[in-house]
Amino acid sequence: MNKSSEIIENPPITLKDLGWDEDWNFLFSSFKGPYIPGRVVTAHKTRYDVITPDGIISLPISGAMKTKKMIPVVGDFVVVLSDPDTGTKMIVSILERRTTISRGGSGEHTGEQVIAANIDMVFIITDPGHDFSIPRLLRYMLIVRASGAHPVILLNKADTCDDISPFINQIQREIGDVSVFPVSALQSSGLDVLKPYLGSQKTVIFLGSSGVGKSTLMNALTGSTDQKTGEIREDDGKGRHTTTVRHLTTLPSGCCIVDTPGMREIRVWTAGEHLSEEFSDIESIAVGCKFSDCTHQNEPGCAVIQAITEGTLMPGRLEQYLKIQKEIAFEKDKANIGLKRMEKERWQGICELGKNYREKKRWIQNR
Repeated sequence: MNKSSEIIENPPITLKDLGWDEDWNFLFSSFKGPYIPGRVVTAHKTRYDVITPDGIISLPISGAMKTKKMIPVVGDFVVVLSDPDTGTKMIVSILERRTTISRGGSGEHTGEQVIAANIDMVFIITDPGHDFSIPRLLRYMLIVRASGAHPVILLNKADTCDDISPFINQIQREIGDVSVFPVSALQSSGLDVLKPYLGSQKTVIFLGSSGVGKSTLMNALTGSTDQKTGEIREDDGKGRHTTTVRHLTTLPSGCCIVDTPGMREIRVWTAGEHLSEEFSDIESIAVGCKFSDCTHQNEPGCAVIQAITEGTLMPGRLEQYLKIQKEIAFEKDKANIGLKRMEKERWQGICELGKNYREKKRWIQNR
């Protein structure tokens, strides 16, 4: 067998089970030759587990994809070169994504980091303990709104709280138009309300911090114990990373679910145009501001500040709006700086090649 690929198993599921339809088939039909379609179910550092008509295969990507920085993510539908003459198998292209779940690069990395692709529904998972944070939920909501997927907030570990209703009310008051469901993955309670979202050929992704019970919820829905679960530290309620890679699995209903490691940083990236949608209350009040470019901080005639003074708008709501607005601007500036640096390095490389060519030409002429 060619060392570039390794058949892991032959699953009793097909690409159609994973959402393959006529539109995907149309995109794939432009590839003529020894190609087969597949969907990425796990992304490792340099290899990708892909479900294909031949089974789940561990594959590298082509050199051309590396050069173009075309990096597959979990959920991608991909084109696999499967040459029977040479035994070569590798991913050579990514079919155009319908949706992408993205965030700003973590750490010092700039630009967009795509987390998963072709997602229909996002379960944003939190709990009524240490993890509960309206600012964090707002960031998740912006990421989901920007993706084109549909958000649902799950308040897991509802069994650990005497009264979950204040948390639900706060979410509905400060975040607004989103479905919120209290569940207990450990007790398998409240999960029936999720069935309408877990239909055949749909893809759902779990987003949330470490320790909120994403893996436990995955096990409860799949009826297995494949996903490891971890202990929670008593001092701060934080969990350890039990899920270390993003992985797509299927439910008996035919729904695909992507479990993800907990996010330490949630940097908004492509969410700028969706800020007004998430903060429509502030945007509608701002129409009454005296100045069209009002920053809602200290300008005279600011309708937003007046609404806070009158008690019709919560101060924390404006604070989050301004903070995220500033963060989006910062991420864009950082990305632009990164692009300029890359362009500078590219031209330095071209100049160096030109210099080497001229020196070699002079050396040949002077021989």
